[in-house]
Amino acid sequence: MAKANPLQEQLLKAGLVKKSQVSQAAREQVKARHGKAPVAPTDSQREADRLRAEKAERDRAIEAERKEKSRQQELQAQVRQIIESNRVKREGESEYRFNDGTVIRTLLVNAALRRQLAAGTLVIVRLGEGFELVPRAAADKIRERDAGVIVLDNGKDTGAPEPGTGNADDDAYYAQFQVPDDLIW
Repeated sequence: MAKANPLQEQLLKAGLVKKSQVSQAAREQVKARHGKAPVAPTDSQREADRLRAEKAERDRAIEAERKEKSRQQELQAQVRQIIESNRVKREGESEYRFNDGTVIRTLLVNAALRRQLAAGTLVIVRLGEGFELVPRAAADKIRERDAGVIVLDNGKDTGAPEPGTGNADDDAYYAQFQVPDDLIW
């Protein structure tokens, strides 16, 4: 039991309080002495807390960036694997020209591959510095991961209007001329 102060001893001797009340008061005094209110943080503690919070935020941002980079590399590896496992062997002597951004590229294909490209059953994709032909199913898987790899997809429904000259009168005039079926661009 905590030692009672002289006033408590006098009240106990006079019979005004019970022994249990004195001991309870003594316990509360001890708790009050030892359980002091938290000290207000100093400027250096506040600065250290602020720096710790900033470092934690930077670390979270760096980790998120690292995870995103890792995810992008994983997607690129998946695209490369899909292309390499599904590429169609190119053969033929006929040149097939297509746009790669602002540059016109050429692939050598045979008549069957040309028909499949025109129908949209084959798609041209970029693999490193070169180009490969892949079937439509593989192209759909590739598009889910990285649509920028697909260079030419004639079967894709873009919903875009036919390219024109920008002048409706010229387009109407040239519409009367038939394009030959055997024209190879």
